[in-house]
Amino acid sequence: MKEIRDILKANQEAIRTGRRRALATVVKVEGSSYRRPGARMLVTEDGQLTGAISGGCLEGDALRKALYVMNQQKPMLVTYDTNDEDDAKIGVGLGCNGIIHILIEPLLDNNNPLTYLDGLNHKREKAVLVTLFNSQNKAAFQVGSCYFSDGDVAWVKSDLENELLDDIQQDAMHARSAGVSSFSSYFVDGEGYTAFIEVILPPVALKIVGAGNDVIPLVRIADVLGWDAAVYDGRPALLQASRFPGAREMILTKAEDFSSKCSFDSRTVVVLMTHNYNYELTVLRDLLATDLPYLGVLGPKKKLNRMLSELAGQGVQIDEGTIGRLYGPVGFDIGAETSEEIALSIAAEIKAVLSGRAGGSLRDKNGPIHEPGITESIQAAKV
Repeated sequence: MKEIRDILKANQEAIRTGRRRALATVVKVEGSSYRRPGARMLVTEDGQLTGAISGGCLEGDALRKALYVMNQQKPMLVTYDTNDEDDAKIGVGLGCNGIIHILIEPLLDNNNPLTYLDGLNHKREKAVLVTLFNSQNKAAFQVGSCYFSDGDVAWVKSDLENELLDDIQQDAMHARSAGVSSFSSYFVDGEGYTAFIEVILPPVALKIVGAGNDVIPLVRIADVLGWDAAVYDGRPALLQASRFPGAREMILTKAEDFSSKCSFDSRTVVVLMTHNYNYELTVLRDLLATDLPYLGVLGPKKKLNRMLSELAGQGVQIDEGTIGRLYGPVGFDIGAETSEEIALSIAAEIKAVLSGRAGGSLRDKNGPIHEPGITESIQAAKV
C-alpha cells in the first residue's frame, strides 16, 4: 500500500500541473524477478518515475515505452525475457532468470484505477483490481485495468462486454473473498486473454501502547513501510506530534479504556511498550479476547509469564491459540541493543508473521525467494 500511496500522491500532483501520465504494472512473472505481479510505477510526460517495476534495470526502457503509450493513448504490453544473456536488447544486465510482463496504460481523465484506489486511503477494506491483457498476441488490443471493487464501490471499464464482465466479476469476488490474487483466462473475439485478478489488502495497522523514547524509531520505521501507526498512552506530555510525526493517530487513554478507543481487523497488530506493568496488564487482559494475528510484549519472558499467570488467576481463559499469537520478548533475535535496533527487530518480526514466514537468512532457503502468493493455476477459458 506504501507504493500505491506514493503513486496516488504523484498522480494528483501531475493532474494539478496538467501533465500526462501512464501507469506501468507488472501483471505476470514467469520464473524469477525482483518485483512480483502488482508492482507499479507511475510515469509522467516529463520523465518523473514513482514506484518501481524492477530493481532499476527496466525503468529506463519502460519510461520510453510509457512516453509512446501517452502519445498513442492506448495500452501496451511489454515483455522482458531476463533469461536472455544478450544485454543489448535493453542495454543492461538483468540476471533475474525470468520473463516479466508489464502492462503500460495511459491514464485518461478520472476513468482509471487510481481514482478508485485513492478511496482505499480512507477506509480499511480489501479491494480487487482486474487487469486484462493478451500475452500471446501483443499486437492485439490490450484492455488493461477494467474492473475494481472494494465491496462498496465498483468501477467497470465502459467498453467491457457484459458477458465477459459477468465472468470477471464472479472471479474477482471469489479472489477478494479468499484474499488471494489469481489469474483467469477468457476468450474475447477469438483472442485468448489473461486476467490478473489482484487482491489489494489494507496497510498494516500498528497499534503501539506506550509513547516513550523507544517508540519513536518504531513509528519512523512503520512510516517508511507504509504502515498506519497509532500511539496510545495515558501521559499527555509524551503524546506530542513533534515526537511522532509519522503517526496516523496519537490517542490519550487510560488502560481500562484502551479497547473502546481501538478498532481491530485482520491486518491489525499491537505492541505493548509502556514499561508500566499494571497498565500493560490491564490492556493485555482485553487484548487476549481478540483474534489479533500479532500481539508483542516488550520485556523479558519472565514478565510476560507473570502477567499471564496473574490473568489466569483472575479467570482469563488462555488457550494455545492465544499463546501462539503472543510474542514476548518481542522482536527477532538480531542482537539488538539500541532502541533503533529493537524497533527494526520488532518490525521484521511483524512482517514475517503477517507473511507466514519464520524468518532467517535467505542464503539458507531452498527454492525461490518469493513464495507463490498468487494462484497460478489458470482457470478454464470462458467463451
